[in-house]
Amino acid sequence: MLFDWTTLLAAFGGGLFAAAIGTLPSFVFTGVLVLVGAAVAASGGGTEMLTHVAFGPVFGPHIAFGGGAAATAYAHRRGLIPSGRDIALPLMGVGRPEVLIIGGCFGMLGYLLNAGWQFAGLGPRTDTIAMTVVVSAMVARLVFGRTPLASRRFRPNEKSNWVRHQERPTQFVTIGLGVGLLSAFVALTFGADRGGDVLGFGIAAASLVFAQFGLKVPVTHHMALPAAVAALATGDLVVGTTFGIVGACAGEGFSRVFHQHGDTHIDPPAAGIAITVALIRIIWPVAPM
Repeated sequence: MLFDWTTLLAAFGGGLFAAAIGTLPSFVFTGVLVLVGAAVAASGGGTEMLTHVAFGPVFGPHIAFGGGAAATAYAHRRGLIPSGRDIALPLMGVGRPEVLIIGGCFGMLGYLLNAGWQFAGLGPRTDTIAMTVVVSAMVARLVFGRTPLASRRFRPNEKSNWVRHQERPTQFVTIGLGVGLLSAFVALTFGADRGGDVLGFGIAAASLVFAQFGLKVPVTHHMALPAAVAALATGDLVVGTTFGIVGACAGEGFSRVFHQHGDTHIDPPAAGIAITVALIRIIWPVAPM
């Protein structure tokens, strides 16, 4: 089913709750629930946990992350928080219910956008959840931000950057190699029907709990998911690993154009996933559902 009123209403709650606890914490929950859902699927319990919770209106990134990021942008525009890019900050503490309501509204927008992409037949062509995260954040930048959507300055610096300890090519290519290798291996070992397609993504997302505490961990879910998709499309570990590196390059490249010089968060990993999965689907198409 592409659209459901009950799910749309639940998406309001998902976006609102994510804004309250913080955008990044909500995504950590996504990762944890992906791990739980993959374990359930691997044990023969079905994929409902993945479909309806991890990637549904509760913690689906297009709903929860998108809602939280938009609420953060709004709170910054109103002068309630210092930065519109501080996705680690829970917004319940600002004491303004309208901030949380903005999160809920963008949660609903995320659900509608993703349903629209699916209705238009884009599901087999890219990761529509990741694409929705990007488009939702761009809408939030245009509505609440003061900086342009894209920048003509591409070089990061101490003030304008994404993940400072990961921005050098030697860093993001190396971690893309390692994460791509692991995620592709897991995908080939378990298969899509037992959650192997998202298990590496779940591990990468859950690992960001350490970033919440200020530790310099890598951001890698845009490496893990494309690696799994490519590995399952080809049955080849090396191809999967290669697309882990491609995802790393795509995320970093996107960050330098759209994110690091802006005053709101436009998610580089989501863009890396959408771009890289679209490339994989061009090379190895899948049949429409």
